[in-house]
Amino acid sequence: MNKQAGFTLIELIMVIVILGILAATALPKFVNLSSDARTAAVQALEGSMRSTNSIIYAKAAVGNTMGPGATTLVNGISVATNYGFAATVAALSSVMDLSPSIGINGTGSPGQLNYSGAPTPANCGTTYTAPTAVSGVGSLPTYVTTTTGC
Repeated sequence: MNKQAGFTLIELIMVIVILGILAATALPKFVNLSSDARTAAVQALEGSMRSTNSIIYAKAAVGNTMGPGATTLVNGISVATNYGFAATVAALSSVMDLSPSIGINGTGSPGQLNYSGAPTPANCGTTYTAPTAVSGVGSLPTYVTTTTGC
């Protein structure tokens, strides 16, 4: 008597069909990971901007340079400040350790740090606006993160 070893053709086809169905349902979950990664990077950039500005503010407070149009020394770099915070996005980014994929769009206030590898870099970044004379002492800078182009 011959004993058959292995799988039948029908069993193999059913396994292939089941694997195909599983792959088709799982594929959309992994398709858009690059966009999610760029969005997370831009959100982390905003956090880095806030942290760096807090350090600048602390240095300005210690050095008693809290007025408009002042400068504060941070890690050997002279940073232009307004009411203790970085006066422009260029001043803020000068003391940040930025990736080469982050670009500056506008050097003043407001100015934007963009993710240059995004499909629409202008809509994938964080806009920074320093406190102004209108907002006065004690006001905070604003950060607006846009991720629609990531």
